[in-house]
Amino acid sequence: MLAAVQAGVTQIDASIGGLGGCPFAPGASGNIATEEVVYLLEESGVCTGLDLDRVLAAAGIVERVVGHGLSSNFFRAGGPNRPRGPA
Repeated sequence: MLAAVQAGVTQIDASIGGLGGCPFAPGASGNIATEEVVYLLEESGVCTGLDLDRVLAAAGIVERVVGHGLSSNFFRAGGPNRPRGPA
């Protein structure tokens, strides 16, 4: 996905939490998670215009609605590792 953006692609198909997959491809892992796309692009200097905290909040809502865990490793890890302020 990052290589595609670097090559000039301006639209990426992703899904919150990595939901989805292909019913015609047994064992398909699902789609690339929106929150992972936003994080990777923003950390690579590509402005997405999306608020990562809000995308993660949306993933939390989706997880509750679908009633099972999401496949997004980034979401399951709790989002980005942010340094703590002074103790």
